[in-house]
Amino acid sequence: MKIYTKTGDQGKTSLVYGQRVSKHDARVEVYGTCDEANSAIGLALSFLPPGEEWVEIRRSLEKIQTQLFHVGAELATPPGKKVGWPIKEEDVAFLERQIDSWDEQLPELRQFILPGGHSAAASLHLERTIVRRAERRLVEAMERESISSLVLIYLNRLSDFLFVAARYVNWRSGIHEPLLHAEQDK
Repeated sequence: MKIYTKTGDQGKTSLVYGQRVSKHDARVEVYGTCDEANSAIGLALSFLPPGEEWVEIRRSLEKIQTQLFHVGAELATPPGKKVGWPIKEEDVAFLERQIDSWDEQLPELRQFILPGGHSAAASLHLERTIVRRAERRLVEAMERESISSLVLIYLNRLSDFLFVAARYVNWRSGIHEPLLHAEQDK
């Protein structure tokens, strides 16, 4: 199979079932941003050290990579057509369980933190901002056409998950989170 098809050379791409749309179509923008987030997860995974203590977070992030492909498949399916891999409530529940499990192990958050710390944690913070952008783009797309609200819920919960995952990586690594220090202007 050839990697290049030349079918996008005129600024159009295909949705599932063959419908051609502009590459700046709102759906394409959202699933492209989700692809960017997925790549950022790969970067975070590359920074995680080997070892049994990292298996849970590694498996969680790998599962999310698959779920982001499902988000993309859902967004690439035109309205009225069957979605091959729809996002499910259990996907959101998975994120919520992980958030709760890790958050109860973390020190209480008493002030704003800055993205950073361990390389994997900093990458997860970057990915969180990419997912937030995907979420904003999705809201715009949903104003124009019918898209499952579960996709929006999933992305919203995913950004929360990534915030907690970044904190969890720093905590597991013994790295103190960078804290926001409000400076007084005088």
